Amino acid sequence: MTIAVMLADDHGVLRDGMRRLLDSNADIRVVAAAQDGLEAVHQAALLHPDVVVMDIAMPQLNGIEATRLIVGQCPATGVVILSMHFSAELIRQAFSGGARGYLLKESAASEVVTAVRAVAAGGQYLGRGITIQGIDARYDGAHAASMLGYLTQTELDILKLVVNGKSNAEAAQLLRLSPRTVETYRSRLMEKLQLGDLPALVKFAVRHGLTTLD
Repeated sequence: MTIAVMLADDHGVLRDGMRRLLDSNADIRVVAAAQDGLEAVHQAALLHPDVVVMDIAMPQLNGIEATRLIVGQCPATGVVILSMHFSAELIRQAFSGGARGYLLKESAASEVVTAVRAVAAGGQYLGRGITIQGIDARYDGAHAASMLGYLTQTELDILKLVVNGKSNAEAAQLLRLSPRTVETYRSRLMEKLQLGDLPALVKFAVRHGLTTLD
């Protein structure tokens, strides 16, 4: 199966280089390129690519806000964020906005293919040297931030409904989504929280005050 990728970056030279790099792999095909955030949102809504490789600093709409809109419209699309800097706050914002990967531009050439494949397969990818624990430690030296900070609002809504006994179909009706979309969000939030089953998810929710099991 070929992975359909969209590129979003306002630098034409970087877009062209990334296109050549990705297209050189038999299992990856670049289907579109956008030069600003608004164009990226529009193209994603039309094409529903498997993965979007997204710059943060772009005209019209920054990459984090564009990611939030793309994930809201196309929950099956995975977004890999590119950035010039390791900023704990930006990484937190990116993941809470729905991104599933984060790469530093300095190492993107050697890692982007691996990141695209990982995200297309439903996983996450953090660039070399970046860990969730390291992000939390940098963001708040007093204590590690709650993993809830990496969930989007829709993922959090679904988490609350599921641990309180709602089926995917019932959650979908309440949130005005399709059951398949709810299942996609549910799988993604469990990946982010690194939880393997529903009992573990319930324990997590109790520990964070999302349900009392009364």
